[in-house]
Amino acid sequence: MFKEGVNIVGERNILITEVALRDGSHAIRHQYTVDQVVAVAKGLDDAKVPYIEVSHGDGLGGSSLQYGLSLTNEMELIEAAVSTVTNAKIAVLLLPGIGTMKELKQAAQLGVKMARIATHVTEADISAQHIAFAKELGLETVGFLMMAHMVPTEKLVEQAKLMESYGADVVYVVDSAGAFLPHEVKERIQALKNSLSIEIGFHGHNNLSLAMANTLAAIEEGATRIDGSIRCLGAGAGNTQTEVLIAVLNRLGINTGIDLYKIMDVAENIVAPILEKPQEITKDGLILGYAGVYSSFLLHAQAASKKFGIDSRDILVELGKRKVVGGQEDMIIDVAAEISKQKQTAHT
Repeated sequence: MFKEGVNIVGERNILITEVALRDGSHAIRHQYTVDQVVAVAKGLDDAKVPYIEVSHGDGLGGSSLQYGLSLTNEMELIEAAVSTVTNAKIAVLLLPGIGTMKELKQAAQLGVKMARIATHVTEADISAQHIAFAKELGLETVGFLMMAHMVPTEKLVEQAKLMESYGADVVYVVDSAGAFLPHEVKERIQALKNSLSIEIGFHGHNNLSLAMANTLAAIEEGATRIDGSIRCLGAGAGNTQTEVLIAVLNRLGINTGIDLYKIMDVAENIVAPILEKPQEITKDGLILGYAGVYSSFLLHAQAASKKFGIDSRDILVELGKRKVVGGQEDMIIDVAAEISKQKQTAHT
């Protein structure tokens, strides 16, 4: 049952950040055009979406051979979005080590109002400088703890407290791999609510078809900042689908301030034609959620599977068991070689 007396944020019970123009960049290989961003931002603004995130899928500075080259310079996309909206606030994501404070300052000068500083769930300490600088720039500042399923609740609380101490206005539990189950989300949000004095957010992915259930579990335990992606446009199997979320929250009597009919129309008429293919849970997205690993591991695992003649799913599941994180991609070949050797031994 949903608790009575949900925290009221202005006139809205829940504040939604729409991430299709950032997380959705992954799904279209970072090929957004200025015209597309303007059309989507205008539609979202008309529907009264309060926050719209715009940047490369991997955040400011993400356009590279390693992460994928953007078709359009992200600062042009940010500037276009800022100039289009009248009520919504434009947000950006920054991963320390990919994005820099120089880029954050440039985004702020273009009119961005929110900075979301993202780290791996065990590395909150590398966000101190960027959170402090975002606050200096006058930005609403969010701490974004990615791959949150990889640590016990106590560790998550410890890392969230660090971000709070650096000045974050909000801390997010981020289910980057879409690996959480609802009871696990409940436990973590409840622990953060009991330990922090700032707002708590949740960002879900749909690899196990649980993004909506996990989001509702987070809201039930007191999360007031929620990410959604219109038409489910995001990495892997996509995120919590914004227009569906608004309909569900309306049914629950939870106010988001977003116009349901308008957000449905934006999804159908503006965003759907941008998708290269419909967002759905394929075996690739499913195995990422099941294994609990970064979506960026998928192509590496598939290449290793061909090299060693084994199933890429076995590689990903083993990587998940070993809690391999971004930056350890070199281990994919080692794991594949071990699995291949084990299979050969088993057949002799």
